[in-house]
Amino acid sequence: MSANKYGNTLTVILVIIVIAVIVGAGVLLYTYVIKPHNKEKEAAQAIIEFDKTIEEDNNNQQDNNNEEINLDDFANTIDQSKSSGTTGSKKVYYQNFAMLGYITIPKTGVKLPILEETTPKALETSVAILYPSNAQLNEPGNIVIIGHNYRNGKLFSNNKKLSAGDKVIIKDTTGRELTYIIYQKFEAESNDASFYNRNTNGVPEITLSTCTDNGKKRTIIFAKAE
Repeated sequence: MSANKYGNTLTVILVIIVIAVIVGAGVLLYTYVIKPHNKEKEAAQAIIEFDKTIEEDNNNQQDNNNEEINLDDFANTIDQSKSSGTTGSKKVYYQNFAMLGYITIPKTGVKLPILEETTPKALETSVAILYPSNAQLNEPGNIVIIGHNYRNGKLFSNNKKLSAGDKVIIKDTTGRELTYIIYQKFEAESNDASFYNRNTNGVPEITLSTCTDNGKKRTIIFAKAE
């Protein structure tokens, strides 16, 4: 009896161990394979929708330019546009966060929405503009784009592999696409913002910012529009 009881106990323990291993493997598979893959698909779909929206806006604008309207109606339209502070473009959202454009880094295979918000939840989702507030992409001056280093190849994890001469491509809500050439990379303290508001001599520049692999500093990359 005692031998049978001992054997049954070992069987139960073995079954529990097997179930725990299967569950653990499933969690790891979902966390590191399925979930990142789903996010990549969702990001790609958001970028497609972004491009489609821009094309529709541009086509509508062209159609409006071809229509004949009287001067009074035109003046009223301009006044309404100024008072509302909008351009009439429909915003595109990724994971419920408004997109200001998207970034492509050919060397590291990055193609990500650039989000308007820089909340912790937004930064878990994609990259975002940290500086300045209410920034417009591809305009003269410096724009800081921040993203996490998850050390898994996602978001800005592979920024450490970038070097001078590599390209970064930014597309904005107007449909304008600029190519930026990296000219400097260095490490800075996490609270160092001294290089944010720098003189670019009227040229559009971007700064890519992410934490180092050990999390103690930040990897900073300067790039200038061609």
